Amino acid sequence: MYSFIYILIPIVLFPVSVMSQSFTIQGKVTSEDEPLPYVNVYLKGTTKGAVTNENGHFKIMNVTPGEYTIIASFTGFKTEIKRITITTQNLSINFALKNNESLDEVVITGTLKPVSRLESPVPVEVYSPAFLKKNPTPNIFEALQNVNGVRPQLNCNVCNTGDIHINGLEGPYTLVLIDGMPIVSGLSTVYGLSGIPNSLIEQVEVVKGPASSLYGSEAVGGLINIITKRPENTAKLSADGFVTSWGEANLDLGYKAKIGKKATMLLGTNYYNYSNPIDNNDDNFTDVTLQDRISIFQKWDFKRRKNRKFSLAGRYFYEDRWGGEMQWNKNYRGGNDVYGESIYTSRFEFIGNYQLPFKETINFQFSYSNHDQNSVYGDMPYIAQQRIGFGQLVWDKPLKHHDLLLGMAARYNYYNDNTTATPKADEVTIPSLFLQDEITLSSKQKLLLGARYDYDKRHGSIFTPRIAYRFKPSKDDIIRVNAGTGFRVVNLFTEEHAALTGARDVVIEETLKPEKSYNININYLKKHYTKNGMMFTFDASVWHTHFTNAILPDYDTDPNKIIYNNLNGYATSKGASLNIDAVFGSGIKALLGVTYQDVSQTENDITIDQILTEKFSGTWALSYKHYKSNLTLDYTGNIYGPMRLPTLGELDPRSDKSPTWSIQNIQLTFDGLSNLEFYAGIKNLLNWTPNKGEPFIIARAHDPFDEQVQYNADGSVMATPENPYALTFDPSYVYAPNQGRRLFFGIRFNVN
Repeated sequence: MYSFIYILIPIVLFPVSVMSQSFTIQGKVTSEDEPLPYVNVYLKGTTKGAVTNENGHFKIMNVTPGEYTIIASFTGFKTEIKRITITTQNLSINFALKNNESLDEVVITGTLKPVSRLESPVPVEVYSPAFLKKNPTPNIFEALQNVNGVRPQLNCNVCNTGDIHINGLEGPYTLVLIDGMPIVSGLSTVYGLSGIPNSLIEQVEVVKGPASSLYGSEAVGGLINIITKRPENTAKLSADGFVTSWGEANLDLGYKAKIGKKATMLLGTNYYNYSNPIDNNDDNFTDVTLQDRISIFQKWDFKRRKNRKFSLAGRYFYEDRWGGEMQWNKNYRGGNDVYGESIYTSRFEFIGNYQLPFKETINFQFSYSNHDQNSVYGDMPYIAQQRIGFGQLVWDKPLKHHDLLLGMAARYNYYNDNTTATPKADEVTIPSLFLQDEITLSSKQKLLLGARYDYDKRHGSIFTPRIAYRFKPSKDDIIRVNAGTGFRVVNLFTEEHAALTGARDVVIEETLKPEKSYNININYLKKHYTKNGMMFTFDASVWHTHFTNAILPDYDTDPNKIIYNNLNGYATSKGASLNIDAVFGSGIKALLGVTYQDVSQTENDITIDQILTEKFSGTWALSYKHYKSNLTLDYTGNIYGPMRLPTLGELDPRSDKSPTWSIQNIQLTFDGLSNLEFYAGIKNLLNWTPNKGEPFIIARAHDPFDEQVQYNADGSVMATPENPYALTFDPSYVYAPNQGRRLFFGIRFNVN
């Protein structure tokens, strides 16, 4: 009996003694057989970890026996994860990290076909959901504020509608695509961008410069292609919600399911609510428009023989937004007792891509959108409907040294509203043909030739050629030259919000002709690696766009009018930009951008700068991840130089130029729990708002219906004791958000 106990005691105590011991995990991290310093190596779910030294070696001490997940992570490289077991001895383990080069991403927008970003002859900037999460926003319009050379421009202090500028060109020159389909145009360029939630986005591709030869007449200044998530790349269940100290609430929900053996479905819902009127600048007008909106998205992918493509997607969007005097409610909608701008938007979209069952690669892509707007601006109603149908056949034919793309398309556009500018519905179908040939001249050189022919019964034949050249002298250097033409038909009341709001009269002096432009863009990209594991990417561009005709609002000739006519001269947009993407050791990454631009119009030998356009701008996104604590710090921001502002005459006391201003944000994210992330931070850290240093922002906010304004015999405003500056009500003096500093807190949840 005693002998059995003596045998049993060591057996029982052995695990206890082992568990009381501690061991060491050591090893080496390399990349392409070279030591990789400053790599974070840590045990998931613990505080145990180490950083590799200059020789790539690491050592994690005092590890108790058990099963662990060990992770080697370094910004700019693919994270490597291994399962290990510690029993009775020290452990040696090595990692070989692969470069996670963002430049090797597959892009579609530049050439209408999937291609490596490095191989594309057209420079394409790519922004992932990880970039968008550095400064969480409820929609894509706000998310683009930290993209160099791209500026979301607010156009009204009351309803906060806006558009997206690229390289200083106004919003209507920017074509916004969803999955390559041009359904965001006309009404939706002003009133639909806020309805695209970030939760739907796989990546955002930005092309600066004309792309009319592939995408048609609206792609004059550039285009933004919002590529929605593929079901196979999406978590089974996801949720992301945040609230702010201003009372904003945003919630994204996602669900993925397999339907049978051949279909996968993705369902996404976004809900945003802001219903807390705030008037910090004391003008009795809401500083930020109140909004209540919902967006429901569903996408289906179907498996077919020989991996042929077939996908369908649909989205419904509804928004109720209003801004105005603080005492406004829906009982005052459309009346002249209390001023308010109230906009009801109802919109649905349908997108599809079907690869025909032929030996050749031929795709049929199609989309349809229906946009209904019921809005009032004070006592002025604006009721509008727009329907856009689009379909195209694209034949992708690679040959030995040529990669051909041939297509035929048709676009149907229906637009109607209650304004005098539209006595009857505008309905037009535009057929198109396009051809593109990407020629491989050598292993280092490619030439792209393209042309598009459109027929618009209102303006006849439209021909838009394009040429692009890519030279790659080394694996780390790329030079690209792009040139093309642009052509655009103005849709005044759907694009120019100032034509509807305020008291300025809209004057169209003549029949507006199409806008035409010529553009050249030169781009140089350089990658540089240091011996201690740092990586730098330099992306520099210079551009010049020349308009032979441009339809620009004239605020200067008569401060009480907005005058539109054809340009008797020319307009130009020229400038240079630089992006620097830097990956340092110890989890530090920086993305910096700067743009200088000169946007002007010359008429009758007089050159003036374009209104509401900055000379220079800068953006940054700095990130630091502390792997042991699972904390990430993001510091993002932008800075804009002075821009000319739309004042109301010589007596207007407001500045005719804005100051240099900046919006900065900071965020802390914790991802140490399985399937959960917590994030919190401060938006608009400097509390910058455009009313600083100005007597007022909205002209005559106390008299929005101009009941006390008196006029001279010639129709000009009379200066009176009650109106010493001779002003009328006008909310178009806007260049920056009115929303000041605010805290935010959010939670993300994912189940794969």
